[in-house]
Amino acid sequence: MFANPAANWYPNPRMSAVLCEHCGRLARHEKWCITCDPVVQYAYAVVADPEKLSLRDRLILHALGVDWGNTPYQGNFEQKTEL
Repeated sequence: MFANPAANWYPNPRMSAVLCEHCGRLARHEKWCITCDPVVQYAYAVVADPEKLSLRDRLILHALGVDWGNTPYQGNFEQKTEL
């Protein structure tokens, strides 16, 4: 048992270099952290390099009308309402 349990609530300034740059935790990462979750790792990889998008996800995005690529959209976004 620790001598002062309340001291564990605040990060130790000497340990600040060990903080995870993604979730900010010291020893244990959050469940959604890129270092732990392969789905989050895939999402980061796809945003960084669109060529890493799987064929399945390409087909899903294509069916939804999404053009996933390296070049940003240059036009104006307009919301169309059809009744």
